[in-house]
Amino acid sequence: MRCLGGIPYCSLVATLLCFSGIALFCGCGHQALTETERLIETYFARNLQDYITLAYIIQYFQYVIYGLASFFFLYCIVLLAEGFYTTSVAKQTFGEFRSTMCGRCLSSSFIVVTYVLAVLWLMVFAFSALPVYFFYNMSATCHTIDILTETPASINQLCVDARQYGLLPWNAVPGKACGITLSTVCKTREYQMTYDLYIAAFAGAGITLLALLTYTVSTTYNFAVLRYLGRKGISARC
Repeated sequence: MRCLGGIPYCSLVATLLCFSGIALFCGCGHQALTETERLIETYFARNLQDYITLAYIIQYFQYVIYGLASFFFLYCIVLLAEGFYTTSVAKQTFGEFRSTMCGRCLSSSFIVVTYVLAVLWLMVFAFSALPVYFFYNMSATCHTIDILTETPASINQLCVDARQYGLLPWNAVPGKACGITLSTVCKTREYQMTYDLYIAAFAGAGITLLALLTYTVSTTYNFAVLRYLGRKGISARC
């Protein structure tokens, strides 16, 4: 019970959430980008020059994903260690706890960095919703095509244009999929898997954002204890 009382439960929960969210976002996002390039190459562009820029952008984002995974893994470990440091374990091990200027400065730095990361990740969370929106519109259009199978003229007017979303230049050929072709694309395994991967990546971004907000609360609480209650020998339990 004495050891369990010194566990930083808020930081521990935030760490587990962060690991889970980053794993979903980076793993599913990386594979989803690969599948997106394959879909664009197969159904929306015939010339390599039409999607070569998109291929470079996808490759760039995949490298960014590698960096994000490494950074968040290390940063979450550091925050968890900081949470353990400011619990009653420190008091039980080293006696009466005394906060120092260095300790308060370090805790305040964690607060600022975590807050900035939460704000930046909020933009990542919003950005990750864009491919989900694109595939949702595509799925809705395919559903409409399946309903209107008895009127071919109306079906051919239902299209999804990748150029409208900035995925391809306006001179790309064909740049869009219409009618039965679009319906066939929606029924492929590649499309369904890519859609599911983007949804999982979006959910992972949301979980990571929740973890960062939890970290912000716990680090702020720990700093308050270090700053105002440290001299009284009261330690943080967040």
